[in-house]
Amino acid sequence: MHHTLTIIIPCFNEQQFISGVLDKVLRSQLPGDIQKEVIVVDDYSSDGSVMAIESYLSDNPGAAVTLVKHSKNQGKGASIHSGIARSTGDMIIIQDADYEYDPAEYGKLLRPILDGHADVVYGSRFRGSEAHRVLFFLHSAGNKMLTTLSNLFTGMNLTDMETGYKLFNGPMLRSLKLKEKRFGFEPEVTARIARISGIRVYEVGISYYGRSYAEGKKIGWKDGVRALYCIIKYNIFSR
Repeated sequence: MHHTLTIIIPCFNEQQFISGVLDKVLRSQLPGDIQKEVIVVDDYSSDGSVMAIESYLSDNPGAAVTLVKHSKNQGKGASIHSGIARSTGDMIIIQDADYEYDPAEYGKLLRPILDGHADVVYGSRFRGSEAHRVLFFLHSAGNKMLTTLSNLFTGMNLTDMETGYKLFNGPMLRSLKLKEKRFGFEPEVTARIARISGIRVYEVGISYYGRSYAEGKKIGWKDGVRALYCIIKYNIFSR
């Protein structure tokens, strides 16, 4: 059976990395005859990100890449929404526009869906024996706290709710009415999928090559507070 994987790449001020990420995404090997649909959403970058993307596409005219440009900065979640709206794939994965997550591991996330076991697969940075850069104790502890609180409401036993690597059944994700425009996407989408009757959510261990703030990491403590708010909002008050 023919399948298409939509790869949504939210991009904001990633001039340094975006061409290399596109290269890794397009060169990644997928199981069977799965085709790629790559959608890059630039969230009104103030550096040369758009120029770098357009230059890459000019140098690789056969690349199956669609560039969507926001007319103002809206946030990572809004970029994901734009990508979802343009997507046509049977499956959808979110790929950050840096080197924190490795496109070579798509097959690992795809396998539970292709084998007929899963509808959603989370790539956990806290499972398995893959390489993980050692950074930010408080960031890691915060992630685990948010995951635990999310699990209390959803009834799931995820180890990494905040992971940037989430793979979804395409029609299912397109059916959700998502609202969060920034990093609140993660707890919101988790709350919403948890309420779908019969949903099958799996986790697989992934590698994680985290960035320091000096290297361009953008998520901060305010986003953690927002995530906490979103866990409560979307599990209790906004169903």
